[in-house]
Amino acid sequence: MKISLIQMNSVRDKARNLRDADRLARQAVEQDGPRLVVFPEHFDWAGGTPADKVAAGEDEREGPAYRMCRKLAQDCSIYVHSGSFYERTADGDKVYNTSVVFDPQGREIARYRKIHLFDIHTPDGLRYGESDAVAPGSATTVVEIEGLKFGLAICYDIRFPELFQQLVRDGAEVLVLPAAFTMQTGKDHWEVLCRARAIENQCYFLAAAQFGPFEHPEGKRFTYGHSLVCDPWGHVIAKASDAVGFVSARLDPQRIMETREQIPLASHKVL
Repeated sequence: MKISLIQMNSVRDKARNLRDADRLARQAVEQDGPRLVVFPEHFDWAGGTPADKVAAGEDEREGPAYRMCRKLAQDCSIYVHSGSFYERTADGDKVYNTSVVFDPQGREIARYRKIHLFDIHTPDGLRYGESDAVAPGSATTVVEIEGLKFGLAICYDIRFPELFQQLVRDGAEVLVLPAAFTMQTGKDHWEVLCRARAIENQCYFLAAAQFGPFEHPEGKRFTYGHSLVCDPWGHVIAKASDAVGFVSARLDPQRIMETREQIPLASHKVL
């Protein structure tokens, strides 16, 4: 299976972001012919205060980001992973950070709401408080696409190995992580963590990222980019340049089987 990861620099302009996402995805389809396109985290809107984030939230279905991804899937007859967008909670007080997967007919076949929220202080003193606006999800998600099983996660989830171990117990062979890693954490941790999750779970790891500056209430901040694909041995087999664009790779089910046969981790587990 061929896949394409879309790398974006999303801003506080939903209409512009959706146009950019649609254009980049259609370019990837035309040039590389993927069966699956994956957008980054917050592909449709980025930045702002907690109140801005809640205001940018969409209904569970039929919001602008949802409709764009569904139409893209239908028009191009491909699978589309929405990266993530803000989905309003039932009470409207907060939003979920939500991924949706569409099949080539535009039907929703999977939904995942980010479980682990990015509430940290970086070494340079900046605070990130995702939970100020975002409510956590509570369920893991695995979806089958053309014979391969894909486990879903989002950004900060990457730091919690037990989540990915559960996805593998549920059958995952490919792990998908849309992200908006900060520049400071990204330069030191991004590739290391992506490769580690691929190696320890013997899965392909698909990481579509935001790249470049975005506006924050406390000033301009930067995301790291470097969207990449790791194979089950932990080799980086594709990586995006430092720019908006896309990167493509092929997933080989045989490679997953060979890796798991050579080092049979599942049969060696004692805990």
